[in-house]
Amino acid sequence: MRPDSDKIFVSDETTRKYRSLLRTGRVSLTAADLKELRRAFAMIQGAGVDRTVFGEDAISFGLDVALITCGQMGLRKVSVISSMLFPFVSNNFIVLEDIQSAFGEKVAEMTRELAGISAISVKDTRQQAETFRAMILTVVTDVRVILIKLAERLKLMRILEHFPEQDRYRFASDTFYLYAPLAHRLGLYNLKTEMEDLSLKHINPEAYETISRKLAETSQTRNRFIREFVQPIRDALTRQGMDFEIKARLKSVYSIYNKMVKQGVEFEEVYDIFAIRIILNSELTNEKSDCWHVYSTVTDFYQPNPLRMRDWISVPKSNGYESLHATVIGPAGKWVEVQIRTARMDEIAEKGLAAHWKYKGGQAEAGMEEWLGQIREVLEAPDGDSSEVLDSLKLNLNAKEVFVYTPQGDLRKLPKGATVLDFAFDIHTGLGATCVGGRVNGKNVPLRHELQSGDRVEIITSKNQKPNGGWLSWVVTSKARSRIKALLKEEERKVSEQGREILQRKLRNWKIPFDDVALTKLQKHFRLKSFTEVFLMIAADKMDVSEMKEVLSGKEDRQKTPEKIDEQAVVKLARPRDLQPGDLIVIDEAGGWQYKLAKCCNPIYGDRIFGFVTINEGVKIHRENCPNARQMLEKFGYRVLPARWADSEDVSVFQADIMVTGNDDIGIVSRISDVISREMKLPMRSINVKTHDGLFEAAITVFVSDLTRLEGLMQQLRRVKGVKHVARGMAG
Repeated sequence: MRPDSDKIFVSDETTRKYRSLLRTGRVSLTAADLKELRRAFAMIQGAGVDRTVFGEDAISFGLDVALITCGQMGLRKVSVISSMLFPFVSNNFIVLEDIQSAFGEKVAEMTRELAGISAISVKDTRQQAETFRAMILTVVTDVRVILIKLAERLKLMRILEHFPEQDRYRFASDTFYLYAPLAHRLGLYNLKTEMEDLSLKHINPEAYETISRKLAETSQTRNRFIREFVQPIRDALTRQGMDFEIKARLKSVYSIYNKMVKQGVEFEEVYDIFAIRIILNSELTNEKSDCWHVYSTVTDFYQPNPLRMRDWISVPKSNGYESLHATVIGPAGKWVEVQIRTARMDEIAEKGLAAHWKYKGGQAEAGMEEWLGQIREVLEAPDGDSSEVLDSLKLNLNAKEVFVYTPQGDLRKLPKGATVLDFAFDIHTGLGATCVGGRVNGKNVPLRHELQSGDRVEIITSKNQKPNGGWLSWVVTSKARSRIKALLKEEERKVSEQGREILQRKLRNWKIPFDDVALTKLQKHFRLKSFTEVFLMIAADKMDVSEMKEVLSGKEDRQKTPEKIDEQAVVKLARPRDLQPGDLIVIDEAGGWQYKLAKCCNPIYGDRIFGFVTINEGVKIHRENCPNARQMLEKFGYRVLPARWADSEDVSVFQADIMVTGNDDIGIVSRISDVISREMKLPMRSINVKTHDGLFEAAITVFVSDLTRLEGLMQQLRRVKGVKHVARGMAG
């Protein structure tokens, strides 16, 4: 190793990069830090003579990575020195003992971690995902290592054309899908944008070249339009004494390409090719008011589109981004996006979380201040231990999505809140359909277990497993939801076919034709929505066989059919007589005629009722709000008899139906049953429960003595946690 020296003997290009690093470092590094930087350069100069890294001069490579960490990220001494040194450790040009002796334990530790990450990098795409996971969740103990690794990845993308052709696509894909999103989450927009553009250049070179060429061809027209647009704003702000700078930011090639693909338009139809950025030099206390003042000035000249207004000053993004975005109509009726921010906001937008340490008094949205504070501590305390910060970073890095891994190490991206069942369907529909649980990080978990970033997930299946409606409340991905619905529909089709076959056999035995007439009778009588529901009820053995036969044989209540009736017989039937206590009576009823409670509305003591004269079954008692009441009154009013309940202390028992809906929570049905049987002490004939999209619907049949008792039950059910609605049912 060459001894420390301030005299640097290197190529002109390397000298230029070294001097640029020193100039950049003077913004955030002390004189003592710069001296350490010179010593680090002397070390790589001595070890890097005639050495190459990824086909490039090793010294130049180390300086480029350091320039990114220092200039584009705003990192400080330990990070910058580690950026310069780790390529030499990775390639065994320098030993860690020399680094520790010269620069201390912290630089040696970070350099060792960076070299370790590079050592386990392999070419296979699947293994790259595993490497990425190891970098974020296992190998790294200092958050700055992640930032330096991003800087190295950007440097490699800049020289990707020197890589073997067969490696470029894979490398660009890894950058696009793994590293660019990570840079975005950390607020490193410049890095993210450049990574995306360089990835597109190698993944779809034709599209990249076409857009780049058209941007160049339209530059003169665009620049003329920008000058015309900006001039009145610049003059007005100058007259107002504002301290500002106006820039035109060209949309990235990938952003234009992405918009063309998503909207299905040509390059000429993308209206927001550029944005105008107004950067203010404002005091911290005046930032918000100054930005809104500039917004007011801009809209004095140009009409804004209120639907495209974005206020990230009042409520910054989760990664700390602050800016005021407005879209206005410029000259010739063209839409123009105007971004208004202060110099502080602009630096944070450019350098991400690494810039926050300079602005301790700045704003941060609720829930982020503590995390950003921890990041500042790492950046400002080079000798501190940041292992606890990594745990926080794991929780906050991907606020809206989680990254989990198959047993083979394949990376899967799912939305936050995704469960084991979501993961199973993301892999394969067959795997999801037979999933009974999973092993997450070696531990058995249920289907609805929520996954966290870094989890390694293995699916447990059973050939006897079948999807059910409750699964819909356990998934958050549209893919899983649509697959479950399709499977349920297919299962319903199979069960329906079984019910159809059962009905066909029964009708054959009863000598009744199997046709639409028979099916319509059953559907209407049992108040079902379709023939399919008829078949499902039969397959589930929920339809009384004797009642079915009675309906199909023509012995059912014929109240809806306009048969002719002897009106004199009805008048005679309605002859008044004295009422007897304890009777269930029809007012003016004719003695000796039998009565029945209508099954269509199940009246109970206390309901307002009327009687209806049938052909074969005497008088049927209906509730006044029976769904058939209007038709009976309009078409067969002469067969309707006024009715009431007789006053009596005798306790009769009536069948009543109620519908209960609510959240499909664990134990909800048990709580409802307890209210009916234990609290209200009422006998329950049946309960049928259906679930859909996290909700349940229960059709319950109970026996009560009167309306007051039923209303009391319904009131108690409304108080059950999770119950949303309770109503009286009409069908028996």
